[in-house]
Amino acid sequence: MNIKGLKKEIWLFLKAQLSAQTATVVDFSVSLLLAELFGLWYVGASFLGAVSGGICNCVINYRWVFGSDGQAKRYVAIKYLLVWVGSILLNTGGTYLFTEMSGHHFIFAKALVSIAVALLWNYQLQRLFVYKDQHLIHPTHHKKDNN
Repeated sequence: MNIKGLKKEIWLFLKAQLSAQTATVVDFSVSLLLAELFGLWYVGASFLGAVSGGICNCVINYRWVFGSDGQAKRYVAIKYLLVWVGSILLNTGGTYLFTEMSGHHFIFAKALVSIAVALLWNYQLQRLFVYKDQHLIHPTHHKKDNN
């Protein structure tokens, strides 16, 4: 990979992380609000927070991070849903297991699990499957890079 390609990958990663952090704020806010203020069981609150954050993340990624305007929204949504279901299961199950095994407040477990899932599952599958860059698949079909 050349310097220009490396810069593009770093910029893509940084934008994806900003999108993920925004979605995390939504996720954790909803989770804490539902669990602490409304008394919803932490697993249900964590699940609903993940759903809220996932919707936020999908919209930001489609419009800004991966520049997927050329892809049909329906196909992006289907692929995102597949990855998202895995993410929600990993986050919710991981939060439950870590909370029950460690005895810590669920938000601590949720934070650790969400970091691991974000880097190892979400980013990789979004970049390579959901919003795949055609440059990675077909190197002869280059779009003009305006960045």
